[in-house]
Amino acid sequence: MCTDTRLTGESMNDWLRIGNLDDIPRQGSRVVETAFGDLALFRTQAGDVFALRDRCPHKGGPLSQGIVHGRRVACPLHNWVIELESGEAVAPDRGCARRFAVKVEDGVVYLALAGSEERSVAA
Repeated sequence: MCTDTRLTGESMNDWLRIGNLDDIPRQGSRVVETAFGDLALFRTQAGDVFALRDRCPHKGGPLSQGIVHGRRVACPLHNWVIELESGEAVAPDRGCARRFAVKVEDGVVYLALAGSEERSVAA
């Protein structure tokens, strides 16, 4: 499991304002540069938002350039499928992309970079 790599926020001081929800296309992504490296913010067709390190656990492919389907993204290099909620590769593949907590409040997307465990929040 990837739970040991999750970073989230405990207070508003731990949340970084990323931008407007509408800046992330449905079934698409947006890349954010952070001290942890590039992060990919994904938005599902249903409007849920997730953040993963923008590197596939297989060969480091840019997940942000992959195809979002349901609550998963397919890496553009070798078609590994990654669960957006956990960052885990779908079997039979094994590996994990680091996950970061995201929340959406009043149409604004926030990213947590430090703190205690919390799940992504739907739009």
